[in-house]
Amino acid sequence: MTRKTMNPASKARKGRKAGRRHPLASVALIAIGLLFTGGAYAAFSTTTASAESDANSQQTIDDGEKLFAANCATCHGLSAQGSGDGPSLIGVGAASVDFQVGTGRMPLQMQGPQALKKPVQFTEEQTAALAAYVASLAPGPAIPEGEVLDGEGDAAVGAELFRINCAMCHNVAGAGGALTEGKFAPSLADVSAVHVYEAMVTGPQNMPVFNDMNISPENKRDIITYLKYIEDNPSPGGLAIGSLGPVAEGLFIWIFGLGAIVALTVWITAKSN
Repeated sequence: MTRKTMNPASKARKGRKAGRRHPLASVALIAIGLLFTGGAYAAFSTTTASAESDANSQQTIDDGEKLFAANCATCHGLSAQGSGDGPSLIGVGAASVDFQVGTGRMPLQMQGPQALKKPVQFTEEQTAALAAYVASLAPGPAIPEGEVLDGEGDAAVGAELFRINCAMCHNVAGAGGALTEGKFAPSLADVSAVHVYEAMVTGPQNMPVFNDMNISPENKRDIITYLKYIEDNPSPGGLAIGSLGPVAEGLFIWIFGLGAIVALTVWITAKSN
């Protein structure tokens, strides 16, 4: 038997066929390269952004600590532990600071039955820094955000909840009312949604705390919606007389109603003579 030999030209052609790459091999290699490059860049960008965010957060806390030491430590203590002139702020959360400072109640102008609302003493950035510092001391209610503040809840449900939980102090129309020992429930007209929500979760002054177990975030949204509704819609009964209820209305009737009757009686008597 004779062995069939392959000439050099045929061998070269066969070698070229065996070593030929698939037409999509280059595309696959490029895709894999882009995938690894993109993944590495995304990981690097995320790490960098996270580091910058952490640095910014820490810088905000540090700024808040300096502001606290200069403006608040006299009453609340250098470590916010409280003193005879002010309560501890450990655990009150950012929401409490944002409410008290954001409405001008703090820093306290003078000692009295309760802190009064006045022009705000700090910028929004400074208020945020103070809130971040106090929040860093211990967990507490955070500053609310998102749809709970949009005023798009159920006004009817909010009205019912307000009458049950809030009207005994703030009046059914949110006009405010007197309490004992010189204290009072303030009017809720023109109060921002975020401050209404913060008041509910922190319980400032004489107000009780309504946590999420008492009133859910969705129901808090409904209450805010109701308050915005009565703020945007005038009294359907005509003159509201301060929306203070039967006291103001009764006084009006006694003064003007009885006055009109007396005047009419005098006029009739004078005409008969």
